[in-house]
Amino acid sequence: QSTSALTITNHPKMSGNADFDAAAEKVKGLTTQPGNDELLKLYGLYKQGTVGDCNTDRPGFMDLKGKAKWDAWNGNKGQTKEGAQAAYIALVNELVAKLG
Repeated sequence: QSTSALTITNHPKMSGNADFDAAAEKVKGLTTQPGNDELLKLYGLYKQGTVGDCNTDRPGFMDLKGKAKWDAWNGNKGQTKEGAQAAYIALVNELVAKLG
C-alpha cells in the first residue's frame, strides 16, 4: 500500500482571512473524503497559506506519509500566503461541488 489515506485535521490557527478560515472549516464537512492527491494539495496550500515556505527538513525515506506531505508543501515554495490561500479556497469550492 502506498501512502495511507491522509486525513483532514483541525487546525486551531486562524489566518486573518475570513474566506480562507471558512474554507478550512467547510472542507471538514465534505460528505465524501477527497483522494490522497487532493488531500496532499489541500495540505500543501494550507501550510503555504498559514506558514509560508516550508521551514522543516524533509522526513527520512521510511516516513512515506511525512515525505508526501513535505513534498506537497514544498511544492508551493515561493508562492505568497495570499496566493496559496486563494488557491486553497478555489480548491475547496471545487471539492465541495464535486464531493458534496
